[in-house]
Amino acid sequence: MSGSDDTPSGYTYAAAGVDIDAGNALVKAIGPAVRSTERPGVMGSIGGFGGLFDLAAACYTSPLLVAATDGVGTKLRVAIEAKTFDTVGIDLVAMCVNDLVVQGAEPLFFLDYYACGKLDVEAATAVVAGIAEGCRQAGSALIGGETAEMPGMYGGDDFDLAGFSVGAVERDAVLPRATLAVGDVVLGLTSSGVHSNGYSLVRRLVADHGLDWQAPAPFDAEQSLARALLTPTRIYVKPLIAALKATGDAIKALAHITGGGLTENLPRVLPDELAARIDLATVPALPVFGWLAELGKIDENELLRTFNCGIGMTVVVAADRADEVAAMLGEAGETVVRLGTLEPRDSDAVVYDNHLTLGGAA
Repeated sequence: MSGSDDTPSGYTYAAAGVDIDAGNALVKAIGPAVRSTERPGVMGSIGGFGGLFDLAAACYTSPLLVAATDGVGTKLRVAIEAKTFDTVGIDLVAMCVNDLVVQGAEPLFFLDYYACGKLDVEAATAVVAGIAEGCRQAGSALIGGETAEMPGMYGGDDFDLAGFSVGAVERDAVLPRATLAVGDVVLGLTSSGVHSNGYSLVRRLVADHGLDWQAPAPFDAEQSLARALLTPTRIYVKPLIAALKATGDAIKALAHITGGGLTENLPRVLPDELAARIDLATVPALPVFGWLAELGKIDENELLRTFNCGIGMTVVVAADRADEVAAMLGEAGETVVRLGTLEPRDSDAVVYDNHLTLGGAA
């Protein structure tokens, strides 16, 4: 039956909440950012049904492909509530490419997935610009993605992000190496902040204490609380790839310190018979971690299992090459600390000496 007063004469996709024109405007707006990430191997342009990459052009001899996927987690909620969208794209790339490099792989290309209830072209453009910046930092090409406008699935200004990265590593250069041994040195590369893990706890503390995202951060009065907590995840790819190529088999393992902290992530690259003994006095805990610990009365063990606590990447290296590798990474812009050594495992895979040095609010 048709023509009744309460029935539209003609439905449209736009009236149902999906604006195809907005999607087209986004593709046009992000074009320059996407093109800025091109590298050898990229074929075609964004807008097709799939992204093309010529592996032969990347000059590998006997490569293995390595793939990783991740999101930003509830850090995205901070960005949405603060209406600050220029950094979470960097986080999205970082969480994927840092996972690739720990296997010795160079990130080749990246794709993103942006899902929302109603597409805000300006906000989405800022997010993709951040993704492009992350790709440039990692030397990875942004070769495609998907924007999904799904009214009824997401409310208000909510959106979600996911990323997918593919890298390559020569067959004989896969990490961790089987040569890991007692006496190997564990180096740490410092983090830029909380990175992209633990934000459910961070947000709970902010909410329970009635804090304002736009007020000065208690641990950094020069920034708002939101801006300080949105400091993007550090991308370690280029210095590590350069060091891997320059030092041969000196670097034996890498571990990306994400959710679970040092306690849960270091064991992922160690054989069952080895443990890492870490001197917590050497960990340069940033003020944000002291503030979180104080605000939430967080036990040190809980802090170490939730946050990176100041170390975003660990590098396990042969003892006689440790100074060489540390110097190379330092010259590439990383802050390197000597965290400890590998020893025979008794029970725990990570054994801590001393305690974190934590400061409270500034």
